[in-house]
Amino acid sequence: MSGTLYGVGLGPGDPELMTLKADRLIRSAQVVAYPALVQGDSFARAIAAATIPETAREIRIEVPMTPARAPAQIAYDAAAADIAETLEAGQDVVCLCEGDPFFYGSFMYLHARLADRFDVQVVPGVTSMTACAARAARPLVARNEVLTVIPGPLPEDELATRLAEADTAVIMKVGRHLAKIRTVIDKAGLSETARYLERATLPAERALPLAEAPDPAPYFSMILVTKGADPWL
Repeated sequence: MSGTLYGVGLGPGDPELMTLKADRLIRSAQVVAYPALVQGDSFARAIAAATIPETAREIRIEVPMTPARAPAQIAYDAAAADIAETLEAGQDVVCLCEGDPFFYGSFMYLHARLADRFDVQVVPGVTSMTACAARAARPLVARNEVLTVIPGPLPEDELATRLAEADTAVIMKVGRHLAKIRTVIDKAGLSETARYLERATLPAERALPLAEAPDPAPYFSMILVTKGADPWL
């Protein structure tokens, strides 16, 4: 029989935020796969490093961080082929994914390539969004409020439209788009309630008013925008 592929969410960075199920699966893994920068580090592996068995075979998935989609698609194609071969041999594979596998998670690309042929199980993890809300002490939504998750690379006019429709907005993928995002938030008159966070739950974590955010922002950063000083009272 074929092995099972587990897509395991690791949480936002603090190893203590991994779930008990994630910890159990990783500690018993014979094969561990994870995304990594090309010739660089793997954030996912770093989170789980203390739990990966020394005897486990590791499948390193080097994903180019480029605006073009094709290089990353090629990397996931190659990784899926390697994982498929392992599963066909009857071994389980535990694939590590920072955050949650299905919330902007890298594992979803492997799931799309392999779920029609193999048993694939997804283990949810704490998202960066909820981690940032906790670290900023900002409830995301209450009662009938609407939460909107907005990708920072969107055009300025679409960012403004999405922000106007939201009770609370979580703006992801900030990076080099910070200046544009800050302009949109300023024009909406929401700068006072906007909070910038980077590397939440990690030792290098920073939580700042939006006006003090560094430009460009690092990859692991986001902005929380709430409307009103005390919107949950």
